[in-house]
Amino acid sequence: MKEKTIFLLSFMLFIALFITPISIAQDVIPLEDFFKNPEKSSYQISPDGKYFSYRAPYKTRMNVFVQKVGSKKAVRITSVTDRDIAGYYWANPKTILYLKDSGGDENYSIYAADRSGKNEKCLTCIEGVRTQIIDDLEDMPDEMIIGLNKRDKRVFDAYRLNIKTGKMDMIAENPGNIQGWMTDHEGKLRVAIAVVDGINSQILYRENESSKFKAVYTGNFKEALNPLFFTFDNKKLYVSSNLNRDKSAIYTYDVANNKLEDLIFENDRYDVAGLAYSKKRKVLTSVSWTSWKRQKHFLDETTKNLYKRLEKDLGEYEIAITGLNKNEDKMIIRTYSDRSLGAYYLFNVKTDKLEKIVDVSPWIDENKMAVQKPIKYIARDGLEIEGYLTLPKGVDP
Repeated sequence: MKEKTIFLLSFMLFIALFITPISIAQDVIPLEDFFKNPEKSSYQISPDGKYFSYRAPYKTRMNVFVQKVGSKKAVRITSVTDRDIAGYYWANPKTILYLKDSGGDENYSIYAADRSGKNEKCLTCIEGVRTQIIDDLEDMPDEMIIGLNKRDKRVFDAYRLNIKTGKMDMIAENPGNIQGWMTDHEGKLRVAIAVVDGINSQILYRENESSKFKAVYTGNFKEALNPLFFTFDNKKLYVSSNLNRDKSAIYTYDVANNKLEDLIFENDRYDVAGLAYSKKRKVLTSVSWTSWKRQKHFLDETTKNLYKRLEKDLGEYEIAITGLNKNEDKMIIRTYSDRSLGAYYLFNVKTDKLEKIVDVSPWIDENKMAVQKPIKYIARDGLEIEGYLTLPKGVDP
């Protein structure tokens, strides 16, 4: 009887050892699932709100597709097979602009095509020259501001490009240290961000495009004065700054006189770097910062109510408005979480209709993903440290 019991226990242990690897193997998510191109991504909506667009694979490469709102049929407007389309924009309700290079040389050029995919033309195909987008000038359907390293391969000068005629006019020459440019609300290039002495940032400003840039502020690596955008009268800037304080806050900044003015918003614990606004209504809508996740504080009741409405249907997912028509009544919504790449939705403000367009990575079951939890602990010097803890599902800390 004893030998029979030992044999039975040994047999059961053998079966358990044999089955467990199979069970575990069935639960393992293939590594390639985490690196697949999304089914569809980079959704945008046309300025008139009648079409939406996205990038999706065609012969393994990401191309641009356009689909009429309410229709199930999409039109592929690009057909690249060697490299992904690097980015794209709606120039106006009928024209899409996109960036692509030739054979992987990374000298990207801007192409234009009708939303039907016809009449493709290259606007900046200059041998050995790379194009950068400085501002797509959403309110100017026939123009955009680009950077080209045509004059000097090491730096990008700023040009105003007419997308109908292809005419380009240089509007600012880069002396070699300019890292960024900023336009006002009328599309005029008036601010430049430079690096001096290798590590320090400098803000340059001009009253109009006929004037020369002049340095108005030079900081150091400990200080931050980051321009966000112009005030609606185009006279001052909104900035995120930590001058004379520990954490960055949002201010108005008299750029001509190098003076911080009104404090818009501050947070005692975190740097506040994000500020959003409505182009149509010309009001500030929200500020944002990162704690254990992206946090928002609303400055506008309309925007606050909009997010409340979206949260009612979308629950605890993070919500981002990634596309907006000119009238601001049709929008692309993107959700995501610590366990999911989320989905894209189309929201019609007038009809209050929220419609899912697509899941970003439906092959990953978020219910099998581990939760990322925020944690805090006290260091030896007494400082409170924040972090994240992710444990396999079913495992206690």
